[in-house]
Amino acid sequence: MAHGIPLDKAAVVSTLLEALLYGFSLLMFGGTIWALSSRRTTGQINRKMFSVACSLLVFSTTHLVIDVIRVVDGLVTYRDTFPGGPVGFFSDVSQWTFVYKNYIYTAQTLIGDGVILYRCYAVWQSKRIMVLPLLLYCGVAVSGIGSPYTASQVSQNEVFAGSLGEWITSFYALTLSTNLLTTAILAYRIWHVDRKAANIRGRRNSQLRPILHVIVDAGVIYSFTLLAALVCFCTKSNGQFVVLDMVTPIISITFYMVIIRVGMTNRGSRGSTVYPLGYASNSLTRTDDRRTYERNRMQVHITTLTESKVDNLPPAHSLSESTDPGEDKIDEVEEV
Repeated sequence: MAHGIPLDKAAVVSTLLEALLYGFSLLMFGGTIWALSSRRTTGQINRKMFSVACSLLVFSTTHLVIDVIRVVDGLVTYRDTFPGGPVGFFSDVSQWTFVYKNYIYTAQTLIGDGVILYRCYAVWQSKRIMVLPLLLYCGVAVSGIGSPYTASQVSQNEVFAGSLGEWITSFYALTLSTNLLTTAILAYRIWHVDRKAANIRGRRNSQLRPILHVIVDAGVIYSFTLLAALVCFCTKSNGQFVVLDMVTPIISITFYMVIIRVGMTNRGSRGSTVYPLGYASNSLTRTDDRRTYERNRMQVHITTLTESKVDNLPPAHSLSESTDPGEDKIDEVEEV
């Protein structure tokens, strides 16, 4: 038996909170477009990440619109005609508004988790590392599609029981596991490269550390929200409906915050002779720096995380010092 906040109040509170978070995500979307385009002298931006940002905005907007329609239907349109009144309406999980908004939530989740998977593969370049995350991701996709479909086939007030309850529990658990795992291996890889680079960088400040922090922060925010939703659902609390509607804009926010934070890091690093991993570019002219870096070269190539990825980090075994005395080249590392 469900308990906690009444369903009609939960619908109003969840929609208001979602609207507030959505407004914040709109501001961050603008910041994301700035971050993606601020370094492009040709006016071009990364189309993939721009498409992801726009898709997240479209899905979160659609989700909010459906929630507003659902609240109006439950509290106004069918208030006096639906069996059980507003509470009866909101407990009916077969309503099209409930089913479609959960399909939207599934799509938003798959995009957000897919971006994290993409980042992980970009920095690891290892198919073996990605086996378990991909299996979890497939589980998220299956359970995310199965949940709203099952909801459309059941009678009202069965969200916590039967097959629908099992589908939803699986979805929350798999999404949480996927996010924790991918965030952990992504953060470890960046930390590992930064640690290796510290020997070359010396006492110079790391510009990968802020990126590591924001990735961990985004993962913690998203994971905490999913954990709250899972706990509420397992305890059969109607509070899970409130948390559920908050997750969709939070997915967008966590994606945007990584792009914006890295864009700020890049902007702050302009004009410096030290690049994000602490390596000198080919433009270095100081003799002592050249000698230092020539003795401690590392072949690392990174494309911009402003475009939401760290690409082509070498395998861990290649993060070693070059010992070829005849090599004069100092590898160039692009800004993160």
